[in-house]
Amino acid sequence: MLLAFLVLFVELALIRWTGSNVVYLSFFANFVLLGSFLGIGIGFLRARARVNLFPYSPIALALLVGLVLIFPVQIDRTGSDLIFFGEFGTTGFPTWLTLPVLFLAVATVNATLAEGLARQFIRFEPLEAYRLDIMGSILGIAGFSALSFLGAPPVAWAALAAVAFLVLLPPDFRVVQAVALAGLVFMLGRESMISAYTWSPYYRITAVQIDDESWSVAVNGIPHQIIADIDLLAEVEPLYDMPYQRSRAALDDVLIIGAGTGNDVAVALAQGAGRVDAVEIDPQLYRLGQRVHPNRPYDDPRVSVHITDGRAFLEQTDRRYDLILFALPDSLTLVGGQSSIRLESYLFTLEAIEAARERLKPDGVFSMYNFYREDWLVDRFAGTLETAFQQAPCVDTLGDIGKRAVLTVSSQAEGVDCESPWVRGADVAAPSRDDHPFPYLRQAGIPGFYLTTMVLVLAAGVALIRLAGARFGPMRNYLDLFFMGAAFLLLETKSVVQFALLFGTTWFVNSIVFAGVLISVYLAIEVTRRVTLPRPLFLYGALAASVLVAILVPVERLLAMPDALRFVAAVALWFTPIFIANLVFAQRFNDVEESNVAFGANLLGAVVGGVLEYTALMTGYTALAVLVTLLYGAAFVIGRKYLANAEPLASVAAAAD
Repeated sequence: MLLAFLVLFVELALIRWTGSNVVYLSFFANFVLLGSFLGIGIGFLRARARVNLFPYSPIALALLVGLVLIFPVQIDRTGSDLIFFGEFGTTGFPTWLTLPVLFLAVATVNATLAEGLARQFIRFEPLEAYRLDIMGSILGIAGFSALSFLGAPPVAWAALAAVAFLVLLPPDFRVVQAVALAGLVFMLGRESMISAYTWSPYYRITAVQIDDESWSVAVNGIPHQIIADIDLLAEVEPLYDMPYQRSRAALDDVLIIGAGTGNDVAVALAQGAGRVDAVEIDPQLYRLGQRVHPNRPYDDPRVSVHITDGRAFLEQTDRRYDLILFALPDSLTLVGGQSSIRLESYLFTLEAIEAARERLKPDGVFSMYNFYREDWLVDRFAGTLETAFQQAPCVDTLGDIGKRAVLTVSSQAEGVDCESPWVRGADVAAPSRDDHPFPYLRQAGIPGFYLTTMVLVLAAGVALIRLAGARFGPMRNYLDLFFMGAAFLLLETKSVVQFALLFGTTWFVNSIVFAGVLISVYLAIEVTRRVTLPRPLFLYGALAASVLVAILVPVERLLAMPDALRFVAAVALWFTPIFIANLVFAQRFNDVEESNVAFGANLLGAVVGGVLEYTALMTGYTALAVLVTLLYGAAFVIGRKYLANAEPLASVAAAAD
């Protein structure tokens, strides 16, 4: 169990930490996840190898951390077809080399770690080993979530991992490994001691004071916000005041989504807002503003602060507003490392704008502003507002720096004092939708650099498998488990994005979903151990039926439900397929002859599933459920000769006695 805890804990820590130092990984954290799966799969395939690599895992981990600290990467990726909101020079390796190198390094670390787990795994009966592995994984996600809740810096992650290593390593290796672990704690401790750094559940936040009235705030190395007195803001950035110049509505009730460190709240109060609901997803950004903002907007009794996801707040509040602002809500990071959606992706869909319209008073005004980078993105959002409000929005562009623009609209034409109404052009990108929540992707499709990088990553993965001495041949008998791994990764990803839409993209929701997935897996194992399962054909049929139900039930119905009922319905819809899928897996896994090879094949299938997840950029997320069904169908066709009506383990043990 402790080994399983360590493997998952290190995986989660690497996803968080590498993204804070390699900017590219803030947008492609899925690559770290894929590298982890590849490495763990290799580790399991090496469970019976002559040389045990586990004792070298602390050295590999320390070298990876040192590599990233020596070569941090800031990358300029602002192509016209996919916007990353970051214009920076490149340091470290070139982009095309950075991801494959880090992919290999992450896979190597996880391979050495997982080999230790695999060598213990094969000492147990397959299902018992799987049960202990899942129990340790549950503890791993619980431990990392607890550290995230406490805002613990990386040195705390390193210290906890070091303690686990010292318990698990064999005595004859501990001197060299202790030096590596000391180096790991020192490197991350040195980083954690930098006074400008604060670690939130999403970012490494860097706050630098410019003068008595202003601060510069960066997240994961990317300039993100400023904190400034409203008089200074009025001089240097007219963006903040423009919505109030355009709106003719009263300001009795104002909603600000993306309140950040407090600039927008301070401006609203200065404009005479009677009440402000300030919504911010990151607790540390809020606390930073509360502590240092010169106007102290969060101390004002007119302000109510809500640390939550903006879309979730819109769906759950009953209050009506005179003015709703989407205030610079570009998150610069992905949800949970297992999908291509960003924290704010569901905030810019047509359905989200319609939800905002429903929260306005009859003469209320909606406004959004940002540095949009590209004209086509301004047009997409303007077209989305026009569709939702049945009125052309007012679009104010403020110079050429970053394509700054303010978009303002009301259901009542007279609600906005507009000097520059938007005129629809010939080639306006369609609004993004909840099923395809990619507002920064100009057209549905997979960008070329995604494809190039994925080819390099997969090629590097095959090379690493060969280099590690793992063999593909023994996996031929477990090809069905390979397809199950690919299907389950997509099923898990679909669950993550579905819960993100229903309950918000917060780290807490994400942690609950992953914990729920692991608990569902554990329950499936316990049922398989104690109950005689139906024939495989019945289980596969039940799985297909549960996925079909999840596809057919419109998400709008769930969004309209009260919170408690919505949660129950979501769990029933999306954890039922996960539970049944693991009944299928556990029934098959119970009788395998080489549990490490079977489990390794399943994990390598998950790597392929992670690659297939990018097809959502073309098709949307509903189609992933169809792909899940096809992959499980392939698993059934390939593996049906191995499947039998298995007896519960308790019955087998009784017969042996």
